[in-house]
Amino acid sequence: MPNTLEVFERRIARLRADMVEQGRRVERMVEGAVEAIFEMDQSKADWIISHDSVIDRADVEIERAAVDLLTDIARTAVDLPERLLRLLLMIVKVNNELERTADGAVTIAEQVATFQALADEPSGRFRVMANSAVGIVRDTVTCFERQDTKLAQAVLASDDTMDEFERAILLEMQQRVAAGDANVEFAFATNIVANELERIGDHCTNVAEQVIYIATGKIVRHMEGHWTEPEEPPI
Repeated sequence: MPNTLEVFERRIARLRADMVEQGRRVERMVEGAVEAIFEMDQSKADWIISHDSVIDRADVEIERAAVDLLTDIARTAVDLPERLLRLLLMIVKVNNELERTADGAVTIAEQVATFQALADEPSGRFRVMANSAVGIVRDTVTCFERQDTKLAQAVLASDDTMDEFERAILLEMQQRVAAGDANVEFAFATNIVANELERIGDHCTNVAEQVIYIATGKIVRHMEGHWTEPEEPPI
């Protein structure tokens, strides 16, 4: 019979695999939401919106499994290695970030009807931001799956770029509306999507922080325009 620690290791590994699967589902939702906007495809948008219930169910199941696991660990008083405890805590945090990322994809998909009705083309900058967000989500899930700190650092480095994209798009929409070159409703919908893309980037950076933490035990913070390890507190 396997010892108690081996049982817990297998349960944590199974939970981690479930998180990777959830991450790939969320990745497909973000990619589909962006495609629905570009293609003005309402049927694709409807799939994104309806698929959110799948994400929510998996979110609840993963959280419940994590709570059960923590309860069993406490009950048996097993000496869980720090790396496994960090991994379990990361799974709980990443689970929440992925669910909120999926919510962002739904909000984006809900704007398809507006884009479709107005038949106005998104700008090139908007397309670059949207495609960048898809790539960031893909890299985030991959860095979690592989526990790849270099890829996690690349995700962190994208945060400022996403912020700059959002500011540039908001300014562009203001200028186009003022010049009579864009409908107010179109500008509003574009701003909503840009805001959600920026939030998705934030969720991804939160996941990347957790990947670095689980791999190294180091906590990183966003300070003065870049990500850095915090200084050690004075003794």
